[in-house]
Amino acid sequence: MAEPLTSAQMRAIEQAAIGSGAVTGLELMERAGRGVVEAVFQQWPGLAQTPHRAVILCGPGNNGGDGFVVARMLKQRGWDIAVFLYGDAEKLPADAKTNCARWRALGPLHPLDAGAKPLSPAPDLVVDAIFGTGLTRPLQGTLQKLAQSLPEGPAAWHLVAVDIPTGLNADTGAVLGAAFPAELTVTFHSEKHGHRLGEGPRLCGRIVVKDIGLSSFQKISPPEA
Repeated sequence: MAEPLTSAQMRAIEQAAIGSGAVTGLELMERAGRGVVEAVFQQWPGLAQTPHRAVILCGPGNNGGDGFVVARMLKQRGWDIAVFLYGDAEKLPADAKTNCARWRALGPLHPLDAGAKPLSPAPDLVVDAIFGTGLTRPLQGTLQKLAQSLPEGPAAWHLVAVDIPTGLNADTGAVLGAAFPAELTVTFHSEKHGHRLGEGPRLCGRIVVKDIGLSSFQKISPPEA
C-alpha cells in the first residue's frame, strides 16, 4: 500500500496532473464520484440490486462536487435522491458548480441549514461530501449539531464519507469540534495521515482507496513539513 499523504501533498499531485493537461478537474471529479459508487456497492452488495433512497450532503468546495457526481450516478440507477448543499451554489468552484448544474437538471437542490432535516425520513444511504481534506477550522452551527446527532455504530442508514469524514483533520486525525462517524470512507490515490492517526481509525470505518489516475504524478508531492 502506498504511504499516506498530507493534504498539501495531495493538492500538489492533483494540481500537477491538471496543469500537465493529462486530465481535467472535471475528469478527476467524475472518477472520484464513480469510485465512491463502486465502493458503496462493493461494501453493501444489496444496495446494488434495487433502487434505494440516499441523502447526499454536499459542501462548498470540490468535495461537494464529488457528491454531486455521486448523486447523479445513483439517480441514473433509479434511486430516490435528496441533495443538500451547505453554502451558496453561486460561490462553488468552477468544476463543482458544473456538477451542481448537472445535478439540478435531474433533481432539486435543498439548503443544508438550521431548518433542514436531511435524515427525516431515514434514508438507506448517507453520503458525506461536505468538507474534504482541506478543513482546518472546527465545525460550528448547523454542521456541528448534525454531526453530534449522528450515532456511532448501527443506524438506520449506511454513512459513507467522501475522502475523509467531515470534521476530521486530514493531517492529524484530530476532531475539529465534532465529526461525522462513517462506516465507509472512500479516499483517492492514497490514504491521508488523518485516516490512521488520532480519531481517524474510529471515525473512518473501513477505508477504501480508489485509483483516479494520479500515480505518474506522485513524484510531484512536496516533502513533509
